[in-house]
Amino acid sequence: MIGRGVPAGTSTPRPVALLLPGQGAQHQGMGVGLYEREPAFTDAIDEFFVLLGREGAAIRADWLCENPRIPVDEAIRAQPLLFGIGYAIGRMLQSWGVEPSVLIGHSAGEYVAATLAGVASLEDAAALLLSRVELFQRAPLGGMLAVVADEERVAPFLTDEVVIGAVNGPGQLLVAGPEPQLSEVRAALERAEITCMPAKALRGFHSPSILEACAASIPAFAGIRLNAPAIPIVSASRPGPLDKATARDPEYWAMVPGVPVLFGPALDLLLSQGSYLLVETGPGQGLSVLARRHPEVLARRSAVVSMLGHRPAPPHADRTAVLRAIDRLTTEGYRIPPAARDCLVDEQPAAAVPAVLIPAGIAL
Repeated sequence: MIGRGVPAGTSTPRPVALLLPGQGAQHQGMGVGLYEREPAFTDAIDEFFVLLGREGAAIRADWLCENPRIPVDEAIRAQPLLFGIGYAIGRMLQSWGVEPSVLIGHSAGEYVAATLAGVASLEDAAALLLSRVELFQRAPLGGMLAVVADEERVAPFLTDEVVIGAVNGPGQLLVAGPEPQLSEVRAALERAEITCMPAKALRGFHSPSILEACAASIPAFAGIRLNAPAIPIVSASRPGPLDKATARDPEYWAMVPGVPVLFGPALDLLLSQGSYLLVETGPGQGLSVLARRHPEVLARRSAVVSMLGHRPAPPHADRTAVLRAIDRLTTEGYRIPPAARDCLVDEQPAAAVPAVLIPAGIAL
């Protein structure tokens, strides 16, 4: 059994499985409403920014302002922020006494899972992240398409360069590759009346166009200590429990952004083991939407809760989302400390809170 899945119908609170999103889940201002309000979240993300050094100060400034110097969809902003926010929410949950039983990361979310599970230290993860995103910036421009079709239907439109980058569930694919080839495939899909739309990525992650950058990062992964996970991880790169040998393999971690994401099969495997409360630990709610369509969730043997909203919103919306998550965890049977709620409750009505983010230029 993976983690601590429990049989459906028992009175025991369902164990928590964290779903950690990757590139594409980002939006400007994500998680800002928790900063300097929720202590564990603030401490964790500040520690991460400090470990990033001067670049951490620049990333933090762009995160906290309305008009960032570098757009959030660029990998050099999206990936550090998605990592930092996912890691900080994971630590926030643990500070409440909610210990995850298992972790599943989608794409870059696998690195958050690895750090929360102790496979890599936060210091090493931060250093590796910076070197990795610099390599990605040198990769060809491209992108990803969300496609509503199965693999068999899409296969005739694919090429050696434009491939299936993710299998997220039945009829839910991501197609990835460089430009202009990706646009040519998109046009062909649209002519065939196959629904598709661009995902928020400026490189062809999980396609051959990114493999060279991935391979170049192998020496960096080989230079750090990699441990067996202290919390079980279900790999979405090789669906199955992440064993000790794989967790300690530098090539496995280096190649995660270049190989297909098999999130749907990974979720199938997890939910076949028992009932879970699936907690999306990051912005976007994309993984929550996929999980809510799963037969085990539709049958109410497992359930889903999102920690943040799915789109840009005023900072108070982040606090509202977390308060709703606290309510769901409490209903499930978890005893959340009253202080967790107290620090998030606004003294004035939410509608009266101005939709203004913290200005740029605050020193780290």
